[in-house]
Amino acid sequence: MPTEDIREILLPRSRKANERLHAMIPGGAHTYAKGDDQYPENLAPVISHGRGAHVWDVDGNRYIEYGSGLRSVSLGHAHPRVVEAARRELDRGSNFVRPSIVEVEAAERFLATVPTAEMVKFAKNGSDATTAAVRLARAVTGRPRVALCADHPFFSVDDWFIGTTAMSAGIPAATTDLTVSFPYGDLAATEELLARYPDEIACLILEPATQTEPPPGYLAGLRDLADRHGCVLIFDEMITGFRWSEAGAQGLYGVVPDLSTFGKALGNGFAVSALAGRRGLMERGGLRDSGDRVFLLSTTHGAETHSLAAAMAVQTVYVEEGITARLHALGERLAAGVRAAAAATGVGDHVVVRGRASNLVFATLDENLRPSQQYRTLFLRSLLAGGVLAPSFVVSSALDDTDIDRTVDVVAQACAVYRKALEAADPTPWLAGRAVKPVFRRLA
Repeated sequence: MPTEDIREILLPRSRKANERLHAMIPGGAHTYAKGDDQYPENLAPVISHGRGAHVWDVDGNRYIEYGSGLRSVSLGHAHPRVVEAARRELDRGSNFVRPSIVEVEAAERFLATVPTAEMVKFAKNGSDATTAAVRLARAVTGRPRVALCADHPFFSVDDWFIGTTAMSAGIPAATTDLTVSFPYGDLAATEELLARYPDEIACLILEPATQTEPPPGYLAGLRDLADRHGCVLIFDEMITGFRWSEAGAQGLYGVVPDLSTFGKALGNGFAVSALAGRRGLMERGGLRDSGDRVFLLSTTHGAETHSLAAAMAVQTVYVEEGITARLHALGERLAAGVRAAAAATGVGDHVVVRGRASNLVFATLDENLRPSQQYRTLFLRSLLAGGVLAPSFVVSSALDDTDIDRTVDVVAQACAVYRKALEAADPTPWLAGRAVKPVFRRLA
């Protein structure tokens, strides 16, 4: 049987744990991207613990892990300086009836790290921060419409964005109709959109960069369009923050948005996000502005001391240890190795590594060079069998050269199987079950 080309791994405890998860938690996970439908059938490991760049499942299997915490754990699991900073505050109390001095220190540290921002407000997740930015833009402009970049996959769990996806059940059409979109890298199309809805678009929101570098002059062109049309420019830096530079993509590319949002790498797994921006806008959510107040962000747990302490430790580690440069170096080594392995097995056009070195993903293409969930399933099965847990190839700084070399060896084995499936023009015999599925789909 072709499935014998892939070493079988048995996950009996993980399977039982997944059944328990589905019995109590809709979708079996608290994040759709972590669902077992994202992994080959019966091969969705449930994690016991992690340290550095490795995790162990409840069956005792050890994996080299990529994309840790959906890109949030960029320093590796249980990083000692981050854990110690959080533990120190836990011993002093984590939440009070008035602001803690830690909130002052965390804000000062953040604004020193991201000097293009003038004020900051912390929260626990990215969705709250991006929705607050959108609400603020609508308030200051008096305009109803939101223009988001159609080429970027996720902005928020809130209605203004989810209504534009395939999972729009429960969201009124009237809400969705207020969200329009523009393509990344195309200034002319964006200007046409702004002209189509004169004085109606409150903001342009996008990730400043993702899998491709912004075309020359693009971000500066968006800045000019926003100024000329009177709308707010928002950078979603949930991914680009720290991975592109400590000051985010805005620091790297030198284009300053009106508002920006940070998260993920900011806490190295601790729950913390940030809305940052120009003082004149941010003060509309404060107590020193004479206009109508904006309910900007108000969360019971938004300023828990241990998470803010973790965030400060993360920023210190990034600066003192040159983490951004290390992420790029590790990613470049990995990308070169994967590309060489794929080319050597004749599947270089089908297993494709994309993105900035610090934020690599892979595409799995079929015999007609079209994206394929079936070939992704085959590839993931091979990686898991080799001890590599990799929904992406996003690196953490805890990886070392040995981890990268081992990953490349496993990828080479996976590509050899991939080649056999391509030659058969049918990956089905290698799947051992249903294919993985996209997160955003109408039916389960």
